[in-house]
Amino acid sequence: MRRWILLAALWLSAVTPACAAPPAPPQRILFVGNSLTYYGNLPATFAALAQANGHAVEAEMILEGGATLSERLADGSVQTALAGRRPQVLVLQERGGDLLCLGGRQRCEQSQHALQGLAEAARAVQARVLVLGTYQANAQASAALVEKEAAAARQAGAEYVEISQTLADLSRHQPDLPWYAEDGMHPGPALTLLDAIKLHHALYGMPEARTLEIDAPRYGANSGLQAVLRRADAAAPNAGTPPHIHYEHAQVERLVRALDHAARATDPAPATPSSAH
Repeated sequence: MRRWILLAALWLSAVTPACAAPPAPPQRILFVGNSLTYYGNLPATFAALAQANGHAVEAEMILEGGATLSERLADGSVQTALAGRRPQVLVLQERGGDLLCLGGRQRCEQSQHALQGLAEAARAVQARVLVLGTYQANAQASAALVEKEAAAARQAGAEYVEISQTLADLSRHQPDLPWYAEDGMHPGPALTLLDAIKLHHALYGMPEARTLEIDAPRYGANSGLQAVLRRADAAAPNAGTPPHIHYEHAQVERLVRALDHAARATDPAPATPSSAH
């Protein structure tokens, strides 16, 4: 009898599925920047791309038009969010041209100081820090900008995600894509998607192309955003802001292929996807 009981127990254990482990909590990622970051809602676009590729992400943001990282360091909003929310990743994007000293030497020194201060605050809560690059249309200015941004990121102990030279190359070969908004300066849908793919590559590896249906505001010129912490998919402050963002599979695939080809040309060794810590 004991033998039959043992056999029955073994049979039941074989046919009864094990209790599934609870899903891991989403990785919290905080975006800090200005209109270069909120046009097209980069935080929500990145989160949707990551989730479509199997990475649970919760994107939060402190974004305001024309804002500088120096202002965020001074007002303490980022430090408060880091301490209270404890994100795993902090993405910083400076106002365009500030690290290139276009507004004078003092401005780029302030920017460098802010990068260092915010990166130190992030490391205090064990957050990974990425500096997302800006862009310049002029070839000489673009090369100088990438050099300055990369050096500033290194000095702050952060990782640099280059944009300007990649944008110049892609827009030259694929001029039909909507790289810029109607004002000809701010990111259009293609540039927002480019930023999202580059960030995904830095954090997890090159994504697979997926159709993206994003239930989040598609911010533009009149965003109404102020420098307070909010979820990327929260309702927009201003009525009339489009509440949905859509990227067709073909759009995403086109950029993923181009960026994957560029990444392989730069680094022929296959990249191993990394998990943010």
